[in-house]
Amino acid sequence: MNNAAFITAALTMGIVTLFTVYFFVLVLKTPDKPEQDSYTDNDPESDTSH
Repeated sequence: MNNAAFITAALTMGIVTLFTVYFFVLVLKTPDKPEQDSYTDNDPESDTSH
């Protein structure tokens, strides 16, 4: 492998690694979204009288 090919391969692997680490850290730092309530039976009673 000549020098140009080695430099190109090293730069490509470095850039891909940096993007991977950046997005991995971005996902870890993103706050969790509150889970949506899918049950209507446990909703609080409203104050409307019938």
